[in-house]
Amino acid sequence: MPSRHAMTHNRRAMSQRPVPTPPSAAATPGSIQAALRHEGFRKLWLASGIYFIANAMHGMAASWLMVELTGSSFLAALVQTAVFLPMFVLALPAGVLADTTDRAKLILIALGVQALSVVVLAALLLAGWAGPGTLLVFTFISGCCTAMMSPAWNSAVGEILPRDELPQAIIAMSIAYNGARALGPAFAGLVFGLASAVGGVLVGGGTVFALAVAGTLVLAWAIHRRPPKPHPPTRLPPERLWGGTLAGLRYAWHAETILAQLVRTAAYSAAGSALWALLPVIGQQRLGLGAAGFGGLMACLGTGAVAAGLMLGRLRQRLGLEPLVRISCVVFAAVMAVAALSRWALPVYIALVLGGGAWMSAMSTFNTATQTSAPPWVRSRATAMHVLSALGPFALGSAFWGAVAGLAGLQGALVAAAALMLGNLLLARRFPLRMGAPHEVTQAPFKDLLMADEPDHEAGPVAVELSYRIRPEQAEAFLALATQLKGPRRRDGATFWRIYRDLDDPSRYVERFIVTSWAAYLHQRARATMADQGIEAQLRAMVLPGERVVMQHYIAER
Repeated sequence: MPSRHAMTHNRRAMSQRPVPTPPSAAATPGSIQAALRHEGFRKLWLASGIYFIANAMHGMAASWLMVELTGSSFLAALVQTAVFLPMFVLALPAGVLADTTDRAKLILIALGVQALSVVVLAALLLAGWAGPGTLLVFTFISGCCTAMMSPAWNSAVGEILPRDELPQAIIAMSIAYNGARALGPAFAGLVFGLASAVGGVLVGGGTVFALAVAGTLVLAWAIHRRPPKPHPPTRLPPERLWGGTLAGLRYAWHAETILAQLVRTAAYSAAGSALWALLPVIGQQRLGLGAAGFGGLMACLGTGAVAAGLMLGRLRQRLGLEPLVRISCVVFAAVMAVAALSRWALPVYIALVLGGGAWMSAMSTFNTATQTSAPPWVRSRATAMHVLSALGPFALGSAFWGAVAGLAGLQGALVAAAALMLGNLLLARRFPLRMGAPHEVTQAPFKDLLMADEPDHEAGPVAVELSYRIRPEQAEAFLALATQLKGPRRRDGATFWRIYRDLDDPSRYVERFIVTSWAAYLHQRARATMADQGIEAQLRAMVLPGERVVMQHYIAER
């Protein structure tokens, strides 16, 4: 575990910063090698890849063991529910904790509990004392641990490298994840079969789980050696779990760049889930394949994803975000059409390679745009909401397309999904993709309020008024500029915002907004970015000579 003393912790973090690579050894900008040249990221990438393989082994062994023990497809499906439901339920609260607490401690506790739970499950299986219920419970516990540490881990990865290399870091992690989805089940199947031949299916499952513990411990060791940088010290009141959750949701709703990426992610995931959900049916009913053939279909998707990741950085630099996503939508729609219409396996295999590349390109681009558009105080929550926008529609879409296939047939469902994927192209106008500029995500210096009698942190609501005196002929320009503050005020905590004109004085305008409490107002002030301050400076420049912007605060009494 990390040192309990903040000074020691900070000294360790400083001593373990990546050592810059000499220019002669530098990789080409925009390539994955440019990210992997950093020692700190490279070691975390390797440890994360081992952890991904361990999780994939766990998932495969749990599903197969459930089938062997019960023969029930329903209980086998519940294993996947136990794996993914915790991520859907806990991702956002875990993001709040990652933004407001010690991330290293959060990650290490989650990994420790996960390792212990898998050890106990392996021991119970090897002793012959575990059944289907035990398997589901411990798989759910493991899923909860993964959900709790993921936002903190994601934000920590983003801080290891310079901002301009973050996209390559995300691509590298995506390659590790997709590679693990292919290697993990294959290795787990081999171990499961060999161990089962010696001691039965319980021994086979227990052996796989015991090996999977090693991956969890490797990642815990890597985090312990190179813990995430601690949050900067602050005198602000701490955010509570519920309030922090609402703050994250409010930020996403009022931050146009974040909202656009979440909407586009959800739409792409909902349409594309049809192929993933119906792939077993495609293999069995359309192509007449067995289990090995289905594994080949999955391998094609994974191969395409890894191959795309190796050249995605250069493609994104050359094409830009929006064209790359448009191409991904068209390609994935075409892949679903091929899968719907072809009864020959070879075209489907080739199409799935392209489909894996398209899926990787789009989802990685959405993730990159989200992480680069969120300031530090909400970054973990933003990544958590990205996970929710991907997993939620994927889960619901899978069930929906399964029902559509039952009513309209496999071909009808896939063709409809392909048409919906093409419909995603229409979202670009209303929800354009872009990465946040540095001044849009860099928090401005926070100035304390000098008040003789500061209210209690829980007192409120608080009304804030800023009075401006300007030349009447500049009214239109002033209002156009002041309106740009609506989003930042609401995004950072205001529940109400409005600009008023003084009926008795045509040169006077008042900006008024309301926040729920004094603590919420202090947090709102601290969240202002350099871009927000730039707008405020332009407004002050429009004030009449000799006048100044007057700020007044009101606290609710009744």
